[in-house]
Amino acid sequence: MITTRLTEDDLMQLGPDVWAEVVDGRLIITWPEGGKREMGPVGFLHGLIAGNVYDVLKPFVLKHKLGYVQADGVIYVLATDDQGIRSALVPDVSFVRKERLLPNYDLSRPFPGAPDLAVEVISPQEAASDILAKVDRYLDAGTQQVWVMYPERRDLHQYTRRGTKNQVQIYTDDDLIDVKNLFPGLEISPVTLFALPDLD
Repeated sequence: MITTRLTEDDLMQLGPDVWAEVVDGRLIITWPEGGKREMGPVGFLHGLIAGNVYDVLKPFVLKHKLGYVQADGVIYVLATDDQGIRSALVPDVSFVRKERLLPNYDLSRPFPGAPDLAVEVISPQEAASDILAKVDRYLDAGTQQVWVMYPERRDLHQYTRRGTKNQVQIYTDDDLIDVKNLFPGLEISPVTLFALPDLD
């Protein structure tokens, strides 16, 4: 029996209010408020942490003309075959080097490949096995670094690939995160990324 998988057009037709990823050819979807939810909604803290990462990376990347920093919502098509999309993920924050944006790429479409950096801010209900499977999908597709951030513990797990094995480095407090391959000259630490705004 032949099964037809989703295409980019299928994903785009879901509309802006539906958050969708593809895992092993299966659509994982969050409908608008009141509808079916397979991916859990996130809390306010999740958005604050993702915003911190974006706010640190975006000015540096623009200043040095390194590429493009994206907030949550951009679909990256990581793997396809002759039946359609096998894997597509939506990181909380992402970075793509400028040279990877091909001249004929339609900016209104999902990105055809993996981001160079994928950042996932973890919610308490997410299972460790699902998180690690997502890390594998990014690295298998060519992502150079995956940052898995745990707001409750305030630590950042940085995953890279050496040969066929994943390497992980854990950063806490004022540790300097090794970002020289992606952002040469940038000094960044978890204490900044997990900081909550002082509104007093």
